[in-house]
Amino acid sequence: MIRVLVADDHAIMRSGLRLLLEREPDMQVVGEATDGRQAVDWVDRFTADIAVMDVGMPGLNGVEATAQLARKHPEMGVVMLSMHSDETYVLRCLRAGARGYVLKESAEQELIAAIRAVAAGQSFFSPKVRRLLEQEDIERVRHSGGADRFDLLSGREREILQLVAEGLANKEIATRLYLSVYTVETHRKNIAGKLKIHGTPDLILYAIRKGLGSGR
Repeated sequence: MIRVLVADDHAIMRSGLRLLLEREPDMQVVGEATDGRQAVDWVDRFTADIAVMDVGMPGLNGVEATAQLARKHPEMGVVMLSMHSDETYVLRCLRAGARGYVLKESAEQELIAAIRAVAAGQSFFSPKVRRLLEQEDIERVRHSGGADRFDLLSGREREILQLVAEGLANKEIATRLYLSVYTVETHRKNIAGKLKIHGTPDLILYAIRKGLGSGR
């Protein structure tokens, strides 16, 4: 059973999410919060596997609340609910520690899949968000007149980049590919150097643009 905390400042939205989630045999809404601070306080006292977090809430917004949860309760997954599909919001949420990003307009179709993916240790992004980010990357390369740095990656590096995008840690990647953790760390350093991208959230965002990872 996946235990879910729902955080949204609109009562109607919380009620709708509860009805949606509790139709699923493997999900249970164990708590509700009306703002980010209440969500953090709730998790400090109780336990949940996933927090479904609205990005824009009064008092303490969803991004800052997610950052606090990631520091204090790293074992808990966070799926962001947002009206915004642009890169700025996605990157802010990723850097805060979110593993899923679902647009409110398509939450009824995508939220269940997002929760299951994040609970399984993967990442999930609304297909519309992925398509927009992929298109932005295409336009960026086209207007710069430069080569795509993705072409500099070896086959093994692309494979590892995809697993990073799916939310796997270095140890999990090493087990999956029958490599040592040191080898995986070396590949990740090489990937970061070739792409000139540092930090897991930025690597995940780059991988989304390339159509890698889950939630496609």
